[in-house]
Amino acid sequence: MRILPRDEHIISRANISENALKVLYRLTQAGHEAYLVGGGVRDLLLGQVPKDFDVATSATPDEVNDLFRNCRLIGRRFRLAHIRFGREIIEVATFRAQHDSDDEGDGDQSESGMILRDNVYGTRDQDAVRRDFTVNCLYYDVRDFSVIDFASGVDDLNARLIRVMGDPVTRYREDPVRILRAARFAAKLDFDVED
Repeated sequence: MRILPRDEHIISRANISENALKVLYRLTQAGHEAYLVGGGVRDLLLGQVPKDFDVATSATPDEVNDLFRNCRLIGRRFRLAHIRFGREIIEVATFRAQHDSDDEGDGDQSESGMILRDNVYGTRDQDAVRRDFTVNCLYYDVRDFSVIDFASGVDDLNARLIRVMGDPVTRYREDPVRILRAARFAAKLDFDVED
């Protein structure tokens, strides 16, 4: 894990949705961890305007729902909170963990390894391991304005490379749509996909 302090990256709160900031601040003020994650952080680091902003938090979906009256819980396979501000929706996901036979949460995989239900909650570090690509495994911390890079995602951004987190065969079995996402990101960003 590498932490980039504010003076080592180009992300400014001025380029982050005011509504995403409201969500981050309310969650942290309520005592939860909350980070801007994924494509929004990636796009900001590339100097682009993100199409949307996603938040990852230690708060469960029900705890998020209790904090925001404009919240709607969606999904069975992957429970999420959508917080609506007019036409803008900020998607909030609880940190996920790997599935174990000892799971206390609601997780299930098929015999081939495809994730059927993914509501096993964990820590920020466990969540990072579950991300799809290194360039989406970047967390922006609104408390100190740092970027937390768990998997050399910043290096891959600079190298213009889409690289799967972990073993590609396992990760594509868990969710075959990741193959299409890799192709889409490569085309959208003009990046290469790691062999």
